[in-house]
Amino acid sequence: MSEPAQHTLLILNGPNLNLLGAREPDTYGRVTLKEIEAQAKATAKGFGFQTDFRQTNLEGTLVDWIQEAETSAAGVILNAAAYTHTSVAIHDAIAAISKPVIEVHLSNVFAREEYRHHSYVSDVAAGVICGFGAHGYMLAVDALASMLRDQS
Repeated sequence: MSEPAQHTLLILNGPNLNLLGAREPDTYGRVTLKEIEAQAKATAKGFGFQTDFRQTNLEGTLVDWIQEAETSAAGVILNAAAYTHTSVAIHDAIAAISKPVIEVHLSNVFAREEYRHHSYVSDVAAGVICGFGAHGYMLAVDALASMLRDQS
């Protein structure tokens, strides 16, 4: 693995997360994705990592990015959003790579609709963080950095 990949955390965001801050603020909070990106970048820097922060509304793009992580990142933080509950393709992409993946959700999915209780990501993720709002991303950076440090 190249030096930059060893020090890069790939942070991937799925559908509708580009609307954070305005979309259902009682559920998802008022923090924008740009603000989360800045906080995650600062948190990662404190652990000696850089971030590659991305968002897409397209399932196939998320699959491509997860596959790309094999050679471009030390690990992945993934908020697959609604695709968490529907995408076998995302599950299979995670299973196909050797990099650790931390699943993140802003809301506590287990306190919401029944269909949100099932995740196609969880059983192939190294860990799951949900219900802490935007702070969940910083918890995920901390957890992933710790995992990667323990592996070296």
